[in-house]
Amino acid sequence: MEMKPKDMEVCSQDSTASGCSSTESLSVGSSIPSNKFRRGGILPTAVCLSKAAIGAGVLSVAAHGAEVGAVYQMVCLILGGLLTLASIRMIANASLETGCWSYEDICEELFHPAMSLFTGFINVCNCLGSAAGYLIVCGQVFQVIFQADDRARSIFVVLVGVFVCGPLALAKHVGFMRHLAAISVGALLLLVASVVWYWAKHGIDESVDVESFLLPGSGATVFTYMNSINNMVFAYNNQFNVPQLTGELTPAPSVHKMTKVALLSTSLCFLLYGSVSIFGVLAFGVGDNQKDTLILDLMPARKEWHVVLSLFAVMFSVLTCFQFHVYPIRQFSAYAVRKLRGLPAKAAEEEEVTGDGCCGRSLARWLDIACALGSVAVAILIAVVVTSLRTILDFIGAFASAYISYVVPPLWILALRRKGKDFSWLAPEILFSLALLSLGVFFFVFGTYSAIKAA
Repeated sequence: MEMKPKDMEVCSQDSTASGCSSTESLSVGSSIPSNKFRRGGILPTAVCLSKAAIGAGVLSVAAHGAEVGAVYQMVCLILGGLLTLASIRMIANASLETGCWSYEDICEELFHPAMSLFTGFINVCNCLGSAAGYLIVCGQVFQVIFQADDRARSIFVVLVGVFVCGPLALAKHVGFMRHLAAISVGALLLLVASVVWYWAKHGIDESVDVESFLLPGSGATVFTYMNSINNMVFAYNNQFNVPQLTGELTPAPSVHKMTKVALLSTSLCFLLYGSVSIFGVLAFGVGDNQKDTLILDLMPARKEWHVVLSLFAVMFSVLTCFQFHVYPIRQFSAYAVRKLRGLPAKAAEEEEVTGDGCCGRSLARWLDIACALGSVAVAILIAVVVTSLRTILDFIGAFASAYISYVVPPLWILALRRKGKDFSWLAPEILFSLALLSLGVFFFVFGTYSAIKAA
């Protein structure tokens, strides 16, 4: 049932039901534009993938670094980056070998529809929590700049969700966001610049010395260390977009190309998280001096024009993340609709190409729109009720991101390799997959308990 993305037509919104790639329509033998930033190119795909990861997580890494020390934080960031590279490579491998471009379709192809539904549910929790986190950030920016109360913050969050996030949630393709993603990554550099400026102007915070900077504080517990890992897992988490972006690679997707994409995106994430972790602790200190996010840390300098500019840049940056997290929710909804209609993936693809089943496709399209807007509504509700960013990020990082990033991908590889005649449990790839699976299960179980314990 493998279908190569280069032979596909551009998917419409409802064609996510078949898990097909939203690759540009290319006839066999057609030339690929030389534009390096075209949709499906390695660089723009890397930008989109990095933007799916870089969002609210970058704002809380300094707070975790202040609790566990720079040494532990940097080790976690390095190991997290390496694990992310391995995970993305596994997902790309599974997508190409199955010819499926969503988590749900790959799980159904290799396991059972029940596995697809469970994975889709976890993915929805992951994406909804992330989307809510972005709206919480917008509310914090509004409060810091305008000194607004909680009621005004809630109203602002609702307005941003309805008039900004709602339209963004209806975008047809992930690659459509590549230009906004590039700008928003640059916008986050303004935040880093503001943190460095604050440190340069005010010096190292009085609560920081060599020991407190490098090593964990006296109050650190096993749950403190685990929640730092939870935040790291969330901060790197972009795997939910990997199947779709793999299918969008042109002229022909491959694991080698996706590995290059993963290397670029993960390197960018590491540089940003590492610099913010170090300078955030030096500038704002440890213990009670370190607030929930860097936005709140910058409140004393809120009257500086470049700080205000950087805060607006952060708001713009997290809002551009919204579509990357709504798209997997729409894929799951489309998959569920397709199963209710009793259509296999191949039939749904053929229906889209031939134009048959007009009523069914129209229903799927309207349900897709309803799902996108409904996701926005739920994210708004969560953001209005929950005001602490760290609480929601730690929980989502453990419960959902760990499962999506480190449990499902190695299971796919194990299922694929067991079909081979020369399968061996002692093969290096199999041993590594088992190790990553065990680590993912540990993050999923104990990480979730740790996040709930600390809430």
